[in-house]
Formats: sequence, structure tokens, C-alpha cells
Amino acid sequence: MNHTAITSAQAPAAIGPYSQAIAAGAVIYTSGMLPIDTEGQLKEGIVAQTQQILSNLQNVLSEAGYTLEDVVKTSVFMTNLDHFGQMNDVYSHYFGNHHPARTTVQVAKLPRSAEIEIELVAIKRQLNQ
Repeated sequence: MNHTAITSAQAPAAIGPYSQAIAAGAVIYTSGMLPIDTEGQLKEGIVAQTQQILSNLQNVLSEAGYTLEDVVKTSVFMTNLDHFGQMNDVYSHYFGNHHPARTTVQVAKLPRSAEIEIELVAIKRQLNQ
């Protein structure tokens, strides 16, 4: 199966030897997204960080013609699960009534001392029905 790297100028560039996302057929796999804007600035606080990540992920998906409605699985990595409720409020705002499968785990540390990182898998809806 062929795969294609997906890159959006509306999300931070990869800072290592990886792609923002890879499309393989109708499936898109994103790399873990940090709460960094396109200028490379890390947002402060769990609410702003979660908003920045989900906005970045929306932009990467959009580049390939997908939306958050196409997301089937997310993985959320947090350095402090005491902030789960705040993250979940922002997450709920972005996903609305769409509820993809999700894993949330606490990790010891994330790059650039971020509080959260999110990755996702999306499948085109019309092919997934």
C-alpha cells in the first residue's frame, strides 16, 4: 500500500525525522502533536495547550480533506492527570457529539516540557460506513 506524507503550514513543522501525518489509503495517522504554534511558541496552561493541539490537528486533517468527524481514535498523553477535567472540557468542545475511541495516560515528561500531547487516527467517513 502506498503512503503519503501530509504537511500543513497551519501547524508546527516536524522538529525531527518524522511527518506531521501519514495517509495510507483512506486512513491518516498523525504524529503526536505538541501545543506549539506555527512560530514555534509553546502555549502555557492545559486549556491553551489542548486548544492549540486540537487546532493543529484540525489543520493537518484539513490539508488532506478530513475533519475531526473522521477521527476514530485518539491517544492523549498528559504529565498531570489532575488536569484531566480541563483537558476533557476543551476536547469535548472540539469533538462535540462525535466520540472517537480514546486512550489517556499520564507520562513522566513530554518534549519541550509540554503538559499534553495528542495523536490520532482518522478514516474517511464515507469509506467507514
